[in-house]
Amino acid sequence: MQRVAAPNEPPSGRRRAEGLPGLPPPETPLARWVVYVDLDAFYVACELRDRPELAGRPVIVGPPPSEGPSRGVVLSASYEARKFGVASAQPAVVAARLCPEAVWIPPDFAKYEQASREVREVLRRHAGTVVPYSIDEAALYLDVPSAGAARAIAERVQAELRAELSLPASLGVATSRAVAKIATDRAKPGGIVVVPPEEAASFVAPLSVRAVPGVGPKTEELLRRLGIEQIGDLAKARPSELRRALGSFGDELGALARGEPVLEPATVSGPRSRSSDRTFAVDVDHWDEVETAVRTLAEELSRSLDRERLRYGSVGVAFRWADFSRTQRVRSLSAAREGVAPLVELAVRLARELWESERAGRRRPIRTLSVRTERLTERTQRQASLDGFAVDGPAGPGTME
Repeated sequence: MQRVAAPNEPPSGRRRAEGLPGLPPPETPLARWVVYVDLDAFYVACELRDRPELAGRPVIVGPPPSEGPSRGVVLSASYEARKFGVASAQPAVVAARLCPEAVWIPPDFAKYEQASREVREVLRRHAGTVVPYSIDEAALYLDVPSAGAARAIAERVQAELRAELSLPASLGVATSRAVAKIATDRAKPGGIVVVPPEEAASFVAPLSVRAVPGVGPKTEELLRRLGIEQIGDLAKARPSELRRALGSFGDELGALARGEPVLEPATVSGPRSRSSDRTFAVDVDHWDEVETAVRTLAEELSRSLDRERLRYGSVGVAFRWADFSRTQRVRSLSAAREGVAPLVELAVRLARELWESERAGRRRPIRTLSVRTERLTERTQRQASLDGFAVDGPAGPGTME
């Protein structure tokens, strides 16, 4: 991999002069950095590309309240609308009352999916590994020598998204995804926040535990009962206490609070698994919407694996429900596979099984869905046929909070 020079780094001749006589200069070791990209007011930004005359005005993407009584909610609001108190997931009737001058635009999900694909193409220019986490969020995993080098890449990504796609973005840069995600939230709107590893603990310490990705209302309440409200409190808690309360997630929270590296799928040596996720702006309660999203995620994941010359040995689908509980179904294959069609077919089948199981019980809507592949192996040559898509056994359902 070509080495990226850090800002203000002395030229190679000077580095050589500073090395030991007769020996090559010491190389700056490469480190794994994460650049987390969050597109600002994404749905609104997509609409402003087609209607630039609305720039600077309060704009809301969602079902217009003028269409009559509705349980519709705000999907996205411009920052001009947010000044009036408008927020995502807010009932449309409330938003209309808070900001009567807002321009309402019905959502166009096909447009947003296409824009998301365009964004990922830009991101792939700058990193070998790009992991999408939702339609408007993704992370780049970089091997570069310094925070300055990682920031330079973040600045180029931000500039290209603005110049080529007219999409503003906020970016966080750190050596772990969780800290990079938190930094992104602090960079909004339109900024870049870099957190060197030695500053990670002090950066997150004063923040609420809700700032940590994966900590929702239930986990927050559980931690509050333990006397933990800020991330810094996690660093002072006994690891055994966190583990009893939250299992392995407690270990991750403690490591995050102490500024210690947390092993993540995209940072381990060699390919282990790949996943693609989508968090819906509004909880979904219709199979057609679920199937469309599963197909899109599976297609994107398959193409990503193909670019990395990888095959998959198992496929999983997971739903995070409106109550934040999580159910998954995984199926192992009789042999490693590749290609779009088999992955889409099995992902939809597993999603349907989860969906029908839920319809027979609590009938909860879906907040987030994920398509995952595991047991990855390198592809040495193309498979001649993808027939006989056999499996090793029945699906294995699992539940995780």
